Amino acid sequence: MRVRILGIGMGPRHLTQEVAGALRGCDYAVAARKRDDDGLLALRRAVCDAHGVPLVAVPDPERDRDDPADYPAAVGSWHEARVAAYERVLGERGGTAAFLVWGDPSLYDSTLRIVARIAERGVVPVDYDVLPGVAAPQLLAARHRIVLHEVGRPVHVTPARRLREAVDAGQDNIVVMLGGAPAFEGLEQWSVWWGANLGTDTEALVAGRVGDVLPAIAAARARARERAGWVMDTALLRRTT
Repeated sequence: MRVRILGIGMGPRHLTQEVAGALRGCDYAVAARKRDDDGLLALRRAVCDAHGVPLVAVPDPERDRDDPADYPAAVGSWHEARVAAYERVLGERGGTAAFLVWGDPSLYDSTLRIVARIAERGVVPVDYDVLPGVAAPQLLAARHRIVLHEVGRPVHVTPARRLREAVDAGQDNIVVMLGGAPAFEGLEQWSVWWGANLGTDTEALVAGRVGDVLPAIAAARARARERAGWVMDTALLRRTT
């Protein structure tokens, strides 16, 4: 069977023509259901409905989200449980299936690894390809009308749990993803461009000196969560020179 891993940005408005055409050619899409009122699953369903493709919701296996001592092992166990869950659905249904990935499949998403593992196991013979989508850092830069890096300089991308490590290593231009409530202690003099639920109707944006705008970020984040039922943060932090 065939699996198509499709980057969908932040929903219906962000599908490229290439991705939309690929989705319409699929028999169904597969997505994790993390809870009964899963807002992100609802947005995936809206994408599928817009292109006439049924969505198969698969209960997402439990995982340890409390920053366990062995984070890679905890994530590895969760991935293996997802492999088994998706493998069952693909084996039962066959045909051509789509996996709809928030943002772009290349950046902080496990779908490509999981599908590759399914193909490697060979229980369900799978051929797969990947089509790119609009990533959260791209949306952040567009909304704030900025370039993610200064002239001739790099940008460092990290999950929020490793922000302190990046700062201590001397990184001074950092995109932070997968964040909970912002933890920017010690960075009060840095500049920040922050966004939540980018590209959706509950989008929130704040920019300024970290020490000045942290209360505004906290308030905007709370409003976004209240309106959407979920919140996804992305921020660019830059040391002030």
